[in-house]
Amino acid sequence: MTDRTDRRCFLARGVLGAAGMGAAYSSIEENSLLAAMQDGTARSAKPKTDIPPGSLPCGKIGNVSISRLLMGGNLIGGFAHSRDLMYVSKLFKAYNTEAKIFETLELAQACGINTIQAGSTAHDPVFKYNQHRATKFQIMANPGRLADKTAMNDAIKRLIDKGVELLFTHGGATDRHMMNGGKIDVIGQAVDLIKAQGAPAGVGSHSLEVPIACEKNKINPDFYVKTFHSDRYWSATPKEGRKEYDWMKAHPADHNANNDGMWCNNPEETAAFMETVDKPWVAFKVMAAGAISPRKAFPYVFRNGADFIIAGMFDFQVEADVKIAINSLGKVRNRKRPWRG
Repeated sequence: MTDRTDRRCFLARGVLGAAGMGAAYSSIEENSLLAAMQDGTARSAKPKTDIPPGSLPCGKIGNVSISRLLMGGNLIGGFAHSRDLMYVSKLFKAYNTEAKIFETLELAQACGINTIQAGSTAHDPVFKYNQHRATKFQIMANPGRLADKTAMNDAIKRLIDKGVELLFTHGGATDRHMMNGGKIDVIGQAVDLIKAQGAPAGVGSHSLEVPIACEKNKINPDFYVKTFHSDRYWSATPKEGRKEYDWMKAHPADHNANNDGMWCNNPEETAAFMETVDKPWVAFKVMAAGAISPRKAFPYVFRNGADFIIAGMFDFQVEADVKIAINSLGKVRNRKRPWRG
């Protein structure tokens, strides 16, 4: 247990305060209710949704069938791109208790989502959730830094042993490697190590330079995980201020530079290049970290060529986002890129 106040603790204190200690423990039923409210791992009833089973389409990466909408792990892990709001990550962590994470995953599964992209801060609760479920949440994860071959290979094996289905190079690690003049062979090495363990291998990036270099040098990943979002929102970096890899740095003295506000500097160029790529494309940061409504983001991303979307969702957003994804997929028009996966 933690000292954070969640709804169960609040309700439990309300029961005790309103009825008194003696009354609260006066029956087996009340004891059971109180225990359930105080237990952070207690499960609620099966979530209800009016989304019919099978409504959310799936595609394939390798031999893994994946819902077209995946959950992102940042909100579960407490990581937030929050511009200059300093408290947001702490707020996410306080809200997403283990019990709340389990509720969110259950609801996502009930709505048709079967895969989560879980970073290192979100691995453990998803692994724990899967231990007690007949239908497990599939996990797409990354093994960390690229530089140390032995460490990366060990990390890949650990993740696969824990049940991870797909692995890819982390976008931040890949970008940093390329930004600092790293050799493309190191990315190829990571792809080969993942494939050697029998899992689909992806390359993640924010920079368009990464998939361009991979295709040019025939690195041959099974899929790409590439940022993609429109630039039509208020906090987008002005075009004249955009520089490659600027999302990797803070520029507090320059109001017109990227200050945690943009992750796809060139959406038109990205869409055009990915048309030439015959591998599945998993798009992330599609809402520019909360700056774009999913009603605008999802149709834009699917229409412009992405095969799958990763979207960070709180429990109260899951059902609505799935409905938007289903509707968007059903109305895709003028898509130039063939579906890959």
